[in-house]
Amino acid sequence: MTQAKPQLALGAFLMQTGHHIAGWRHPEAQADAGSHFAHYVALARQAEAAKFDAIFISDSVGVRNRNLAALSRTARADQFEPLTLLSALAAVTERIGLIGTASTSFNEPFNIARKFGSLDQISGGRAGWNLVTSSGDGEAENFNLDRHIDHALRYERAAEFHQVVQGLWDSWEDDAFLRDKESGQYFDPDKLHVLNHKGKHFSVRGPLNVARSPQGRPVLVQAGASEAGRDLAARTAEVVFVAHQTFDEARSFYADIKQRAAAYGRAPEEIRIMPGVFPVVAPTRAEAEEKFQALQELIPTVVGVSLLSQMVGFDLSPYPVDGPLPELPATNGAKSRQQLMVDLARRDGLSIRQTYLRIAGARGHQQVVGTPKDIADLMESWFRDGGADGFNIMSPAHPVGLSDFIALVLPELRRRGLFRTDYQGRTLREHLGLQRPAHPAAR
Repeated sequence: MTQAKPQLALGAFLMQTGHHIAGWRHPEAQADAGSHFAHYVALARQAEAAKFDAIFISDSVGVRNRNLAALSRTARADQFEPLTLLSALAAVTERIGLIGTASTSFNEPFNIARKFGSLDQISGGRAGWNLVTSSGDGEAENFNLDRHIDHALRYERAAEFHQVVQGLWDSWEDDAFLRDKESGQYFDPDKLHVLNHKGKHFSVRGPLNVARSPQGRPVLVQAGASEAGRDLAARTAEVVFVAHQTFDEARSFYADIKQRAAAYGRAPEEIRIMPGVFPVVAPTRAEAEEKFQALQELIPTVVGVSLLSQMVGFDLSPYPVDGPLPELPATNGAKSRQQLMVDLARRDGLSIRQTYLRIAGARGHQQVVGTPKDIADLMESWFRDGGADGFNIMSPAHPVGLSDFIALVLPELRRRGLFRTDYQGRTLREHLGLQRPAHPAAR
């Protein structure tokens, strides 16, 4: 008998028009979502009314695709900068967590610490930082480089980056700011801690000019699954977003991260592992398959090949689309995602076309097309049997996909006692069941 666990965590991954590469063409999709703030307001409020733990915004510091024939047929060329968007959404929501992506490759620690510290103050303790290392040369070329930094060096830099940001978030003790008008004492100087960091990649004096976070520190999220990414997650992350094709992969990753965390002196419950799930749901399986197939038929071949090329870090356009995936050189980009694509194609004997059709919605994450019971069954089995602590929901098209999940799947999860009916706390940490870190000076 599987031991009972707490309820699962749910994030709503709000990618512009939706996660399917042709989702913007859905009759009910908000085609101009990338520049439509009211669209995000409606989605955030919808997710909050459904009691999701958080909304999640991804990012790329540049247009990733240079194939204009493909790019011009997708809704991937325009998107809001996450911190700007989430700060605005903080003002029109009250309880839902706000997780945004910011790269350690093309930012400075002080700026990131200040921005997320500010978001946590503005939102009353709902901020989370998804720490990533950028992977594309197109992004590097926007920041004075001809090609991206080597993979291993990116993660080495990211580890020190995190160390600096965490130190800056602890610049002030919780009760440092007295603001005593009668005595004239604004803050207690004994409760100010200047970082004075000098390392291989960064030299940062501090202190941060933002008071300590209502959460102690914003929640730290990490999304890498390579060897370097796993190690960074085990040392630093409180939430891990990850892509898996099978339960065995999910269970292996789950156990690996928890074991690595223990080696760093961390308890397993200090990390929430939340794989992405791409659900296409309808009252019957036939209806769900019909909905999914309607989206699949909207994918131009040039778009599908370009998407898969991005995923594997190699231009596949010269190869026969109905032939096998060729042998690929090692990538300096997203290594774990390339391996996932190769494993999928080889395991199932897929052609290039069949592979891009398989990942056109979920991009390597778990894809479930079926009834509310089908989707709830998968989520429950992964949750109870050591594959996940929760899930990041990747709707095919927005807003209709999120509405379908809320209307059809959430009641089934709640019937099984797997998801909350109301919030019990006000901060993202409280939603996720994560402890508020004490200031180092108080330990």
